[in-house]
Amino acid sequence: MLKKDSENPDIFGRALLDFYNNNYTEDITVISSLTEDDVIPVPYLFRSYAEMPELEQKALDLTTGKTLDIGSCAGSHALYLQEKGIDVIALDQSTGAIEVCKKRGIHKTIQADIRNYSEEKFDTLLLMMNGTGIFQRLEFVQDYLKHLELLLNDSGQILVDSSDIAFMYEEEDGSYWRDATRDYYGEVTFKISYKNKTSKSFDWLYLDFETLKKEALSIGLVCEKIADGPHFEYLAKLTKP
Repeated sequence: MLKKDSENPDIFGRALLDFYNNNYTEDITVISSLTEDDVIPVPYLFRSYAEMPELEQKALDLTTGKTLDIGSCAGSHALYLQEKGIDVIALDQSTGAIEVCKKRGIHKTIQADIRNYSEEKFDTLLLMMNGTGIFQRLEFVQDYLKHLELLLNDSGQILVDSSDIAFMYEEEDGSYWRDATRDYYGEVTFKISYKNKTSKSFDWLYLDFETLKKEALSIGLVCEKIADGPHFEYLAKLTKP
């Protein structure tokens, strides 16, 4: 059962459990500092491999060895990898998300913030659905990457996707505006809402590839772009030299 937390409810966990238990009646609302409110369709979080975007499919195709699926949500990536015979652990800080992962049959799960996890090393670290988002702000990227590097075997890889959202700042005349209160244009603040419950504000980072590459190189990681998506998205692979 989910613990009640009136200050910061487990929005994703509640929505995922409702869908799994056939109580799906609405989607998750995303309240953004950058643009109009949007929605995350809850059924999409349970998608099959065939329903995933090409970049996600590519990442799963490249996944090898012992794998940690970071921010696993409903476990769709981990479940697919497990069915392929890959030794995968689904990690999420949401109580409800991990409960759903278990109910869907994922054998290995961990409820934790990735920053607090250091028990094992992996061949693949998987960060999907704008995986750079968990870095929160540009100033924290190197610290997160250093921690992820500690979780990698010597020949391991980090597979991460993100988007360059510069296009969202473009004016009709072709010029660009910038939020002077932000260090980097990909820093966004969100709240999420579901069934009359709203989360606290949290920071989320959209990182363009060249900036990711620069931050990775600064701590000694090799960063390679694997593929571009149709709308400013990309998939990258980070490895030790």
